Amino acid sequence: MSHAGLSTVRPAGPAQRVQSVDRALELLAAVAASEALPTVAELAESCGINRSTAWRLLATLEAHGMVERAPSSSGYRVGYGAVRLGAAADEASVVRRVRPALEELAEATGETVSLALVKTASLRYIDHISAIGAPFAPWTEERVSLHSTSSGKIFLAWLSDAERDGALPSTLERFTQSTTVDRAALDAELAEARRCGYARCHGEDAALTNGVSAAVLDARRRPIAVVNVWGPERRIPVERFDELGPLALDASTRVAGLLA
Repeated sequence: MSHAGLSTVRPAGPAQRVQSVDRALELLAAVAASEALPTVAELAESCGINRSTAWRLLATLEAHGMVERAPSSSGYRVGYGAVRLGAAADEASVVRRVRPALEELAEATGETVSLALVKTASLRYIDHISAIGAPFAPWTEERVSLHSTSSGKIFLAWLSDAERDGALPSTLERFTQSTTVDRAALDAELAEARRCGYARCHGEDAALTNGVSAAVLDARRRPIAVVNVWGPERRIPVERFDELGPLALDASTRVAGLLA
């Protein structure tokens, strides 16, 4: 078969977007962002789409497992297909997308910055920037202690009471003299972290190592990642926490926007 006359040259400039795909993805994002089970009418209104169009698009998404109707309800929730796609996401693509925000934070603080992703009821570090040029071995194989690190504490701060109970061991391990092992004291600290937007660590996981962390929240105010600023106590004394915490919080908000 001859291919003469068929052009293989792509048009210059950005590719034209497909409106139906745009609308379908808007509906999927709206389902994911809703705390309740939104109906077709509610989704159509929130996305500015005609109800019959929304119904057809949702039916297509449902056929591909991207959304599903809850039993005994007219509402929709995220389906197994979307969960499967999320699990297959490449962590390297997340790093590439948010790296500029982390680099700006490292430059603004002059300290080491890292990014951890939420993995079910735990955290996993996926990126690290050392502003002082120190060598670094990734902690990807290490389990992050939730009660003794600023990253773990801000993650816990955004969980429900039941989720927090499931994530924490019955007995909190002491790593240093500063580690909080009393659950009531830890809960009070988590409440304060949620109120101000960032958690602190004062030599609680490793002696003479301090840090602050802020959670990256999704549209439902659920933690999906954590931004950290940390270093030796001589560089990050307690007096710097109120300076570094808001910077970490600003960076986490920017990362959330980049991942939205």
